[in-house]
Formats: sequence, structure tokens, C-alpha cells
Amino acid sequence: MRITTTDTAYHLDSGHYHLTVSRTDPSAELVGWMTLSLLASVNTRGGRDETYETLPPVLAEREGVAVFDFPQRTTEWETKTVRLTCTPETIALEVRVEGDGVLSDVTLLGGRAVLNTRAAGTFRSGVHARGVFSPTPAHPVSVVRPVSAPVALTVIGDASPGRLHAVFSPPPLVLAFCKDEPTGATAVPDGQWLGASVRAGITDLTFTELSYEPLDGGALLRLDYEGHTEVRGAWTSPAVVLRAASSPWEAISHHRADLVGHGLAPEGPTGERHAWWSEPIFCGWGAQCARADGVSPVELSRQDLYDGWLGRLEEHGIVPGTIVIDDRWQLTYGNLETDEAKWPALREWIAARHERGQRVLLWWRAWSPDGLPAEECVTDAGGRAVAADPSNPAYRLRVRAIMERLLGELGADGFKIDFTQWFPSGSHLKAYGSTWGLALLHELLATMYEAAKRVKPDALMVTHTPHPAFADVSDMIRLNDVLEFDARGDAVPAVDQLRYRHAVAAHAMPGHLIDTDQWPMPSRADWLAYAREQPSLGVPALYYVESIDNSGEPISGADLRQVAEWWRR
Repeated sequence: MRITTTDTAYHLDSGHYHLTVSRTDPSAELVGWMTLSLLASVNTRGGRDETYETLPPVLAEREGVAVFDFPQRTTEWETKTVRLTCTPETIALEVRVEGDGVLSDVTLLGGRAVLNTRAAGTFRSGVHARGVFSPTPAHPVSVVRPVSAPVALTVIGDASPGRLHAVFSPPPLVLAFCKDEPTGATAVPDGQWLGASVRAGITDLTFTELSYEPLDGGALLRLDYEGHTEVRGAWTSPAVVLRAASSPWEAISHHRADLVGHGLAPEGPTGERHAWWSEPIFCGWGAQCARADGVSPVELSRQDLYDGWLGRLEEHGIVPGTIVIDDRWQLTYGNLETDEAKWPALREWIAARHERGQRVLLWWRAWSPDGLPAEECVTDAGGRAVAADPSNPAYRLRVRAIMERLLGELGADGFKIDFTQWFPSGSHLKAYGSTWGLALLHELLATMYEAAKRVKPDALMVTHTPHPAFADVSDMIRLNDVLEFDARGDAVPAVDQLRYRHAVAAHAMPGHLIDTDQWPMPSRADWLAYAREQPSLGVPALYYVESIDNSGEPISGADLRQVAEWWRR
């Protein structure tokens, strides 16, 4: 890496990028991509962090690495320094503060300041790109969106407006920028890309959301800590790592390799892979939805209906290796007691499936406080239970007992874990422990994973969490619910969404199996196209037996025989 110096700037040529670092103001030019604002705000419950003086950068060089420190005087901290660490391939930006405070949110690549020139307000990095890739499915569907559109990578969401962006929760925390605008909802332009990823392990993932916030040609990144991370003495933010890539898929691979290389994510799955995990899946949710007529689909998670659906499938040559009993086989979501009115002989039913060489997974709604005492939950200002609290030892003991009951006594073989996006978000919420954000979700899944494996070592744990640091709490990544329309209101083919989601998961967690899911389907044609592609991309999952829920179109015996043939191939 070659560095030349002038009176006003440092010029770096690494062979992979060209960077000009100003010696007079907190900025740097990443040639062709960004004008980096080297301001940051580390806001607290006590107030907004505003820089009121910036000092000249200090350069240190060691063993092919150049480190630029930008000291800044600030209203909230005793000291604050933005650090730029340059290696031949990467540029990493982070902020370090000293003092005491409770974090509300942190901005990088920009922040609030009164500059030495007396310009004041919020400053952002200039973005010289046309498109930004998001690794998380969102509605409207837009894999690569205009660079002026925001992106949220989060563990908070649902189907409400402005919240349908946590289908993966969490996704890999990486964005990628390109020079061309996309030509379709799932299209990915060719050419050069710039990845921007977050370097942090579970311990430091105490924020709930990374948001890309563009405005008028500029942008910054915000980490939302929600007032649950306390700083005493000193704190350093996660680093934003910039690196050139040939595609967004390579940017995701770089992100994973960076985390693994720094000891912040496992190399791959931490347990043994069992052969039966790869067998095709039947999940009853789509059939429940298609059969629902004036009743909620959850009322149709019934033993007699599942027997009928599996019988029809077998008549046409489909014998799934794994069966998922979906919502709602249980009386309460939190304590998971069997609803015997719907499943009068669940233990015997599972045993009978085992005799036929099949395995049975149970659907588990993560975070639900339904049926739990408030003392084992995250609570709101009124003392009401909002979510199960995995930081509470009593809840962890309950999970162990649930696993003993469901895996040991009932004989179930694992779980399809859903709704990880219903994180108990809120600065006023109270939990037993101090962990928050992605780290608390990891604690929830680790509690479930460890308790399940203790009872049944080959239990299969399926999640929709394709972040590399979650590799140790999941055996299989599911691609989750299919969305419908792009920003113009045009339908987006389900199979195109399948390919995009598979590519994200496969590059973020290449050692994990992928549950290709299959719900909801807009039409029979979409369903058939999706089903045909599934076996080539992961573990095929069949959701439909009699008809398609959205269109009402019937499924013929010939359709099912075709699916059976695709599975055999």
C-alpha cells in the first residue's frame, strides 16, 4: 500500500482502491464511490452527541496497515475519536468514546456537528452510486433499489406498512452499492460493487436495527440501541467495513469471511448434520390456509386434517421425510401445551410417523408471552408482559422443561422457529438482564438450541436468521414467506424471490441446509414454477395439497405426481 502526503491530504493507493484523506477536515474521498464523512454521533439517553471541534488526523502505519485517528471534541463524551483503518483490501470505520452514558443510537459515516468553518447540523457521506442492494426481503419487493431509498436491516417487523422488512431476522448486516440502476424487482446489475458491512460479534450486536438513511445525495448509517447499552469508561462501536466486490453475493461472502476471520462468527454449523434433515418437507400451513373458509387457518391445525392431507399426497407418490405441524397445535404459544381437542393423540401420531420412517417438527412462535407469567417476560411501563425473556433464568428453565416434554415425552424431532422479528422493541421496556438487540435474540435461540440438543442430539432447529454469527443456533435456514408486488404494484414471480433469498442465505451461511419454504403462492402456475426449482436450491418444502389459497385454483393429482417426480430427480 503506497501513501503519499501533501499539505492538504494523504493519498493511498492499495491496488484495490484509491483513498484521499483530508488533513484539514473530517472527510475522505473513496474514489468513484463515496465522499466519506468522518463524523459520528454517539447519542445517549441524556442528550444528542454533537461534535463542536475537529482536530487534524493522526496517521500511524504498521505492517501494511494505515490507521487514521480523527479526534473530535463533543458535548456528550470526555473524548471521541473516529478511526479509519486501511488494509490493502478494506477500509474500516469506527468511533471510540470515553465517559459514561446509556446509548440511544449511533450514527456512522455522518453525524451532528458544528464544524470549524461554523457550518452546523447533520452531515452525511456523499454517495456516488446509483443502486443499493439489500440482503433482506422487503415489501414492496426491491432487491436493488435506487440509492436514494432507505434500507432497514433489523429484528423488528411485521406486515404493517413500513415494517415488512424483517422476513430475515436478522439478515447479514451488509449493503452493496452499484453504478447502475436495476431493471426489475429482483434484477441485480452487472459491474463493480462496493460492499459496506458491519464487523461485530454477538457480544457487540446489542442494537436492534442498522438503517441506511439517504437524503439529497448523502447518507449515513444508524445503529439503534434503544437505551439498553450502558457505557462505563470507554466504548468502541462496531466497524463499518468497505470493500470492493464483483457482485452483492461476493459482498455477502466477504462479510462472512471478515466475521469468521476476526473470530466473530463460527466457521460453520457447530453440530453434526444428520441425513434425515435433508429429506423433503411437508408443512401444513398452506393447506390450512387453503382449507380455511370463514374460519381462521390456525383452527385447522388438526390431526384428522393432517392425516387426510398426507394420505392424499401418498396416493400420488409424495411421502415427505419431514412433517411440520404448523400454527396452532398448541394451547398457548409461550408454554406449548398440546391442544388435545385438535391433536387428541399427538404422541401416538408422532410414533406412527416414526414407524413409517418420517420425522415430525413442531411450529414454535418465538418471543410469545402467551401462557407465561409476567416475571419471566420483558415487560412494558405498565408491567404487562411483552415477550418471553431469555435473559431470565426462570424462563430458561422453562424452556428446558418444554424441550423435555415435547422432544422426550411426545417424541417430536425438532422445531420450525418463527416470528423472530417480533423483538420486544422499546427504550422503556424492562428485562431481567442487560443484553438487548440481536444479541438478545441470539440468547433466545441459544437457549432453545442447547435445551433441544440436550434432550435429542439430532433435533432439527429451523430458523430464518441468515446472519453468519447465528450459525451456532440454527441447523437449517428457512427462506420464509413469499411477498407479492414491486414498487409499481406489479406482481413479482415467486420463483424469482426464491432464487434471490437462496443466494443470500447460501453466501451468508454456506454450511447450512436451506428450507426453501413455499407460502403464500399467488397462483397454481407460480406454485408449480416454485416447486420445480426447489430441489435444485435446497430442501424442497410442500405446503399445498388440495388448492392454492390466494387463487382458489384446485391442485390435481397430475400436479402432485409432477411434484413427486421433481423430488425423485
